[in-house]
Amino acid sequence: MSENTQATSQLAEKWQVWRAKAEAYYQRLLSLPNDSFEKTLAVAFWLCLICAVVVSFAAVALKPLQEANKAADMKRNILEVVGLYEPGMDVDAAFKQFEIKVVDLKRGDFVEDIDPNTYDMRKAARDPKLSAPVPKERDIAQVKRKPKYATVYLLKDENGELKAIVLPVWGYGLWSTMYGFLALEPDCNTVIGINFYDQGETPGLGGEVVNPAWRALWKGKKVYDESGQPVLRLVKGNVSPDQPGAEYMVDALAGATLTSNGVSNLIRFWLGEDGYKPFLDKFCGKL
Repeated sequence: MSENTQATSQLAEKWQVWRAKAEAYYQRLLSLPNDSFEKTLAVAFWLCLICAVVVSFAAVALKPLQEANKAADMKRNILEVVGLYEPGMDVDAAFKQFEIKVVDLKRGDFVEDIDPNTYDMRKAARDPKLSAPVPKERDIAQVKRKPKYATVYLLKDENGELKAIVLPVWGYGLWSTMYGFLALEPDCNTVIGINFYDQGETPGLGGEVVNPAWRALWKGKKVYDESGQPVLRLVKGNVSPDQPGAEYMVDALAGATLTSNGVSNLIRFWLGEDGYKPFLDKFCGKL
């Protein structure tokens, strides 16, 4: 008898022994009263094990679908922030109007050796190799770490002319980190729109960051003042078009001061030197 055959035979014998013991234990367990501690514990154990297997299988099996839905939702939000989204539209076809680029946030240049279709900016912000800590005194948006590279979306018309620049932004509000997109006109200064696709602020208060009526107040606002500093912010009360500096102000969210401050801070952070300003200055020829 070869060594392999002998090992297989021994393994089969062990299996038979284990199976006999398992069957004996199973029969003994069935003979126990239903209210016995051992039987209750065994039933709970096997129930938890079966549920864990089912949940794990579902999570793995559904992951491709979840990723596809996540990508579709991101495209829908980007289309929405520039005013192109309509219910029922072919999102993938409409999204082809965008050119996706990866930008070196420090130098402000496009990065050609990173695939913009697979680069995950949020994931990179958690990777020590692809991100850097933000000094506390400059971390006004409470992002803690910022990615070295960012994804930007350039909307172009059929002639290749730039129509909008969409920038991912995020920052902490009252309860959560708010993730969204800010769209600018080709002058890199005039706001087309803003939206937040992931946030956990108080419904009816800070959660109004997703309210279309409030988001409409942003259109036409200016991000930078004449000195090139990001000054767009939320202020209490209704901003009158006639008041000085109205182009740099948006109505704060009623009853949500900390969320409003968070929105102001994330705008100042991501449009500042630690964010997209080096890129926007170069892209718009301000240097």
